[in-house]
Amino acid sequence: MKQKYNKLLSEVIITFDDINPLAFYGVNNSNLSLLKKAFPRLKLVTRGNKIKVVGNNEDVQRFEEKVNQIISLIEKNGKIPTKSLSNMLFDLDSFENRVEEKNSNVLVHGPNGIIVKPRTKNQQKIAELCEKNDILFAIGPAGTGKTYTAVALAVRALKSKLVKKIILTRPAVEAGESLGFLPGDLKEKIDPYLKPLYDALDDMIPVEKLNYYMQNRIIEVAPLAFMRGRTLDHAFVILDEAQNATNAQLKMFLTRLGSSAKCIVTGDLTQIDLPKNQKSGLLTAVKILEKIEGIATVNLTQADVIRHKLVKKIIEAYGKLNEQYLNK
Repeated sequence: MKQKYNKLLSEVIITFDDINPLAFYGVNNSNLSLLKKAFPRLKLVTRGNKIKVVGNNEDVQRFEEKVNQIISLIEKNGKIPTKSLSNMLFDLDSFENRVEEKNSNVLVHGPNGIIVKPRTKNQQKIAELCEKNDILFAIGPAGTGKTYTAVALAVRALKSKLVKKIILTRPAVEAGESLGFLPGDLKEKIDPYLKPLYDALDDMIPVEKLNYYMQNRIIEVAPLAFMRGRTLDHAFVILDEAQNATNAQLKMFLTRLGSSAKCIVTGDLTQIDLPKNQKSGLLTAVKILEKIEGIATVNLTQADVIRHKLVKKIIEAYGKLNEQYLNK
């Protein structure tokens, strides 16, 4: 009898790499304690991001299904309150629907409780049009959240396994003589131009996980010139500060996209830093590509600015000086 019972036992090791173990176990292992109560006949041994489960085949299978569903919910929503976990264990479908309805406009749950979601109508429009189009231009002044929203959409796609990697790029407009005088190796010379992209990533991915992604090139941050000759596939690609790219550079970048890539191009046509003898390729690209199916444009305005209240007035004042250029 004992031998027959042993044959019915099974052992499974469940690993969760893409979520914070604290989010799963709960503070002071409160979530883990609730799981043990829900499956009293199983032996659970935890170590870091691994759970070893030993018990009856049927119980182990049900436990594995529940845990995988819990992990999926944490990946989507960032955490599961302990007080709701009991209801989730026995009424998972309705719980999942309630959580998704409540968080339908949340893009990313970042570390330390940070919630990233659209804060203006045009930011929401970026999220909606990104779902329906493979290339999206987000044009608007500083402070409108276009880059931040684009990075959040890329992180969400990576967490949802819709893409295999994220590629973030922007022109280094001073990549000529002045770059050579900066101290350090090539990465140290380039990083100051890419700081806004790093700042956005810091808000959305725990530092250990971000370091892992960067070291394994799951997330790449590089200047635009490094895109030449590549095919960017199974990736979410963001070109930031595109107003500082020439026609040739924008054409080069847009023709790098593979068949399974998503792309957001952000830019501010009022802040062009190119030399006077070079014209920005962003306005040209928006005009000649606007009628192509699968390409969309969102124009953000000072109404989308979420910085200091005076920033809107500053943008409006400078905008009047640039109307003549924008209408050419």
